[in-house]
Amino acid sequence: MSSLSADAVEYSGMIRIITACIVALLPFIAYAQPASYNIIGSDGTPVMNQVVPVETGEKVRKLPSVVGIGNPKGDVTIYEFYDLNCPYCRSAAADLRAMLSADKQLNVVLVPFPVLGIPSIQAGRVEFALAQIASPLKFSLFHQKMFSGRGVVDGERALAGAEELGFERQTILPLANDEKITEAMKSHIRLGDALGMQATPSFVIQDVAIIGHPGRAAIEKIVAAVRKCGKAACGG
Repeated sequence: MSSLSADAVEYSGMIRIITACIVALLPFIAYAQPASYNIIGSDGTPVMNQVVPVETGEKVRKLPSVVGIGNPKGDVTIYEFYDLNCPYCRSAAADLRAMLSADKQLNVVLVPFPVLGIPSIQAGRVEFALAQIASPLKFSLFHQKMFSGRGVVDGERALAGAEELGFERQTILPLANDEKITEAMKSHIRLGDALGMQATPSFVIQDVAIIGHPGRAAIEKIVAAVRKCGKAACGG
């Protein structure tokens, strides 16, 4: 959409290109693989993940445009990094809503992570603007609305969705195109890249960063382990 900037695309693309070049230049160096858990997805396949410091969640929470939609005083928090044009994020969104409905002690923090191209960046600008002015409920409704339809989610579609929820276009556009939004998007991308978020959706739960959607049952198993032993998986 011509009214919304896509400047952050260049930044995120550059980060990935630089990383790829560094790896290509160092083909003979053996790197230690980060520690990980044996997490099996709902489809029976291993799920890519890595152990992270427990404090990682607080770093995510401090990002400028995250929104909590669960119980803020809950005993377990799931941080979800997602892109509005990610089909697997659509499935994850439905699973997380079902989990929130069934588990009143669960908290979910939505982390916009628009990395799948120009339409995602433009829609992301609207979403980042809404994170500043919308209540958690309205933001959650916008999130659901974007995933309820089919086709590409771009700036125009995101604006239309926001208008349907009562937000005026002339209010959103200046916020969406503000340089502060660009910097906020960059900060989300930086942290996601630092955590190795190579796919969307990705999650941080206690001491694990999970790449991809493992399915509701797998996430519920991790939540249960965190409640039992404070880690994503409890030893024998």
